[in-house]
Amino acid sequence: QVQLVESGGGLVQAGGSLRLSCAASGRTFRTYYMGWFRQAPGKEREFVAASSRSGLTTYYADSVKGRFTISRDNTKNTVYLQMNSLKPEDTALYYCAAGSSSRAVTTGSSWEYDYWGQGTQVTVSS
Repeated sequence: QVQLVESGGGLVQAGGSLRLSCAASGRTFRTYYMGWFRQAPGKEREFVAASSRSGLTTYYADSVKGRFTISRDNTKNTVYLQMNSLKPEDTALYYCAAGSSSRAVTTGSSWEYDYWGQGTQVTVSS
């Protein structure tokens, strides 16, 4: 069992930056593939970024590539999402998730993730 708690969301102007954090409970954090997803009002949840267990391999949605960076610190049981050059269309509730299969990273499918946090709101004003 893994519990995930996100933080770091807030209100920021377009062009600004935010760093989201996701703290995981338990000693098995390093065995999980980690991902970030987001859901805007009236839209389906979408994949944002994912990290391998070591953090050496990362994947991104085309919409955030070059602007967002996922990283993890296995000594702190934490995964991060650095978001730069934010746009109003990045406004959403952001979730972190943990999956035990490598398909969680290679497919970006939410179905491959076993545990989810409650989300942190990111609002980008124009």
